[in-house]
Amino acid sequence: MNNYQAHATAVIDEGAVIGKGTKVWHFSHIMAGSVIGANCNIGQNVVISPQVVLGDNVKVQNNVSVYTGVVCEDDVFLGPSCVFTNVINPRSFIPRKDEFKPTLVKKGASIGANATIICGITIGEYAMIGAGSVVTRNVPDYALIVGNPGKQIGSVDKEGNKIIKF
Repeated sequence: MNNYQAHATAVIDEGAVIGKGTKVWHFSHIMAGSVIGANCNIGQNVVISPQVVLGDNVKVQNNVSVYTGVVCEDDVFLGPSCVFTNVINPRSFIPRKDEFKPTLVKKGASIGANATIICGITIGEYAMIGAGSVVTRNVPDYALIVGNPGKQIGSVDKEGNKIIKF
């Protein structure tokens, strides 16, 4: 018996590790070799690729694909339809699976709806990425990032409240 809940339409590959109390919703696919912590919420139409690691209490909203190379520490929030990349210069006709770049989302960080996170960066603890932002470089702890390209416009506290304007 599983210690997690999965909707009947979810596909959980053999070899995926899913922690106690996690919920996987409609039409999501958890691939072999991924590791999902305890008490996570995986929304509908989510793909978790091989070698992805999600810590405990991670919330992945609907329509998010978390690609190989991404690690999210505990308490991370991934907003609806946010996007991760894992190759800097993709081409459909050139295999680049050996060029995946790691992306780290540190404890408590939040990524807003439709944000794009370019691979090879670190998003700091409790940082907040605004909806629709395109993040192309490392983000400091507690930073508030908005725009395209993403720029720091202030800081947030642990609860996500804006505390400093630039």
